[in-house]
Order: sequence, then structure tokens, then C-alpha cells
Amino acid sequence: MKKAILIPGNGGGSTHDDWFPYVAEGLRARGLQVVSPGTWPDAELARAEYWLPYLEQLGADENTILVGFSSGAIAAMRHAQTHRILGSVLVAGYHTTLGLRTEEVSGYFDQPWDWERIRANQQWIVQLNSPSDPYIPIEEARFLHERLGSDYHEVANRGHFYPMAEFPELLAAIDPHL
Repeated sequence: MKKAILIPGNGGGSTHDDWFPYVAEGLRARGLQVVSPGTWPDAELARAEYWLPYLEQLGADENTILVGFSSGAIAAMRHAQTHRILGSVLVAGYHTTLGLRTEEVSGYFDQPWDWERIRANQQWIVQLNSPSDPYIPIEEARFLHERLGSDYHEVANRGHFYPMAEFPELLAAIDPHL
């Protein structure tokens, strides 16, 4: 059975808040098993040393779609760099530390990105970013799109995709891949 694992961003985010329950319900209605554990270990910093093994514990495999938000998108990309998955949805993704100390210590940026492996280890990648995001410059998103060949969606006036209770653009973007 296909499943989706929902991955929040750092700063204590939870997959039981904002648009995550809406997306979880929509994915279940599309026949997917949804893994949404709420708060993740090391939720404030979302360090790779905790999150990448946790993804393995949750059973991320070749039948899994990873839905990652912000630093959760970074975790999804790093997981896909070394593991086969079905696909990924990267919401507010980026590829540098953005000059932030929390990102510098996260462990996700200690090695170069292997874009080819990330692409090769999954069947598809959907990416959603907003030009109005106050944290992620749109150039970061466009760079990811160029490297990953993602199904790219720039969503106007959505900021950093929170706070918001619904996210129909995500479900519409993923539908062609299911």
C-alpha cells in the first residue's frame, strides 16, 4: 500500500497543526495510508542526526511519499539522496543555510547535494514555493527546480505556507502523480 509521511518544519512545528490535517485527510481520501506522528524528536532544531533515522523508523521506503515542509523538505531531500522512495512533495524547500545558525548546526548542509541521486531515487518530485515567503527567497526555490526537474508550482501570496488551515494547491499538484 502506498503511504505518505508528513514532515513538519523546525521550530517545534507539528503535523497536527495548520494545513497538515487537511492534507492528511485529502491523501487518505485518495487511498493512501498517512503517517502523521505530530511532533518530531528534536522539534526545535530538526537536526539530521535525529530526523533521518526517525524517517527510517517510520518506514519510509519505495512505496512512500514524503511531504516535507520547510526544513522537513530538506529532510525529505536528504533521505531521498540515500534511499529509494516513491516521490516527494517539497513545500517551501531551499538548499542553503540561508545564513541562519539553526540551519548551520542542522547537519543537512555538511555535505554537498547529490541532485542526480535525489532525482534517481524517486519517481517524481512536486515542489511548492511562494514568491511572498519571508524566509525562503524564491531564487532558492527556482534553483531547486532547475537541479531536481521538479513539478514546480509558485503559489502567489502564500508566504511561508502558514498559518493556513487548507492547502488545496498541494492536493491538486500531487493528483497527477498518484
